[in-house]
Amino acid sequence: MPYLPQGARNCLLRGDRPALPGELNFLITDVVLRFLPESPRYADYNAAIGALECAKLELYRRMVAEYEDEKMNKHGDVYFMKGEGDV
Repeated sequence: MPYLPQGARNCLLRGDRPALPGELNFLITDVVLRFLPESPRYADYNAAIGALECAKLELYRRMVAEYEDEKMNKHGDVYFMKGEGDV
């Protein structure tokens, strides 16, 4: 959970770039909490989790997969087709 000192929270909310995973977590949590209505229902939580999941998948699809492909091409694939290489 994003339990940061108040000073760090204030800096992030003013627009400072998060430098640590906990700071990123704090900012994401802040956005989700602002999205949720005052009395959230299950559908609201479900919508928030769905948006987070889609954002995660899009980040992976657009950025991580390309990075992984570059490294696979540079260093070789670890998945072998049946009958190829020693497993």
